[in-house]
Amino acid sequence: MRHWTLIEEAPIPGSGQTLGLYESKDDFYIKISGNSSGSQDLMNTRVHGSEDALGELPCKRLRNPASARVLIGGLGMGFTLAAALKVVGDEAEVTVAELIPQVVDWNRGRLGVHSGRPLDDPRTRVHVGDVAKLLQKTRDYYDVIALDVDNGPEGLTKSANDWLYGISGIEAAQDALRSGGIVAYWSAGQDRGFHDRLRRSGMMVEEVVVRGHGNKGSRYIIWLASKD
Repeated sequence: MRHWTLIEEAPIPGSGQTLGLYESKDDFYIKISGNSSGSQDLMNTRVHGSEDALGELPCKRLRNPASARVLIGGLGMGFTLAAALKVVGDEAEVTVAELIPQVVDWNRGRLGVHSGRPLDDPRTRVHVGDVAKLLQKTRDYYDVIALDVDNGPEGLTKSANDWLYGISGIEAAQDALRSGGIVAYWSAGQDRGFHDRLRRSGMMVEEVVVRGHGNKGSRYIIWLASKD
């Protein structure tokens, strides 16, 4: 049995909850605590296939990924950012928005080696703050928006995250995309209501099932919504 040691904690703004960074030998995982169901494992460095897919799938569907402008909502352990950087070209710009500054610090520290230190890539821009506020003030700029905020439409942390998955949030993401752009949403499971909201936005919607580790592990959902 692995022995996990809590090495860092960070408050989640506006929630009364905390994130904990745990280590066991060469592996890390992040857990949320303080919610009504006790604690919840969010992510770890051994199983990140769905996070990889969130960064890779929309970028590969672009007509010209070489100079793409990408926005990633939620840094996590850096795997989505790293996956996007592998697909786009040298002239690309990839912005990652992370609400919790300590998560950025963890990725700049020893956690970052697991994802290949994508924060050190010269194409990376870091925005410490709420990705929702960034979307609200942006128009016709991004080619890809990839959102891994909370736990998807069925969130665990901030009720304010519900806005991202409602009609207003979907429309804001659509407005922030350039023509031909794609917004991708990660989710821990199916959500028919969210799927229907995406379709009502007028975008073309594809629902992709991905696995946590290669062809094994838990199943997750990535929605890809394309703007004409």
